[in-house]
Amino acid sequence: MNRFRRAGIVGTGSCLPENVLTNIDLERLVDTNDEWIKSRSGIEERRIADESTATSDLATGAALKALESSGRKPEDIDLIIVATVTPDMAFPSTACIVQKNIGAVNAAAFDIEAACSGFIYGLVLSDSLIKTGACKNILVIGAETLTKITDYTDRNTCVLFGDGAGAAVVSEVPEEYGILSSYIGADGRSGDLLTQPAGGSRLPASKETVEKRLHYIKMEGSEVYKFAIKIMGEAAEKALELCGLGKEAIDYLIPHQANIRIIESAVKRLKISPEKVYINVNRYGNMSAASIAVAMDEANRKGCLKNGDVVVLVGFGGGLTWGSAVIKWITSGGN
Repeated sequence: MNRFRRAGIVGTGSCLPENVLTNIDLERLVDTNDEWIKSRSGIEERRIADESTATSDLATGAALKALESSGRKPEDIDLIIVATVTPDMAFPSTACIVQKNIGAVNAAAFDIEAACSGFIYGLVLSDSLIKTGACKNILVIGAETLTKITDYTDRNTCVLFGDGAGAAVVSEVPEEYGILSSYIGADGRSGDLLTQPAGGSRLPASKETVEKRLHYIKMEGSEVYKFAIKIMGEAAEKALELCGLGKEAIDYLIPHQANIRIIESAVKRLKISPEKVYINVNRYGNMSAASIAVAMDEANRKGCLKNGDVVVLVGFGGGLTWGSAVIKWITSGGN
């Protein structure tokens, strides 16, 4: 009789551009100021990819570090999933470009698009494929170059976004570790609250779409904020419920890094100590699908995540989408 395998994260990595754009720098570009940005978002600076750096470049850097962390070789990888809203191009997929770059000759590869929830969506898919034995080692990457689609004439959005990539190797682990449960969802009825209107089949690139600046991020900030305040705590609670754990079981929370006030609201609802929450939104801003992945890698490399810790990942994003996962952390390579 076949048994379900337990999937877990056995290696992490991240890659960030060297260029830093501070709030003081933004004061010279748009009508804003450091105190206004910090008080509303908690962001102090963000990383900016230069003209020659594409999403696949950052994804490749994060992938190589995750492989090294896991003790796997590129040829050990069966599948590469890249979560992004800023692919190098419509096709081929960014995942296929990463496959070529790292030499993962045995891997299938594709992209998924669930905005800021994308990395968790990728983990959920990987969990299923490992459990059934369809794959043995999966590379899940969240990577973005959001500043390339950020409108630096829009003071409400241009202060929020940054670039980066984070990656995880997902493999079979002992049954007492790994992904215990997950919860994903979407509400397409509110999709118009956060969009990049042009560049697809609805509004192909044209002189008019460029002149109207429709290739940049458009966001109804107050409505997205209301949604996020509600869903972050709810999604985390749902994932905990699915694996039979209560909020008191959380050893570490790694939330999507969009806004410090949204994070604080989720922490308050979950009734956990701020010391159990990893926050880097002040240094990187909102990196969409990369945010949770980068934060998880930093927490892992700093030794914040201990063997056997119950770690909760939770995020929300355009779509609108949301996702959460409960992981029993394993600090070995999981071989």
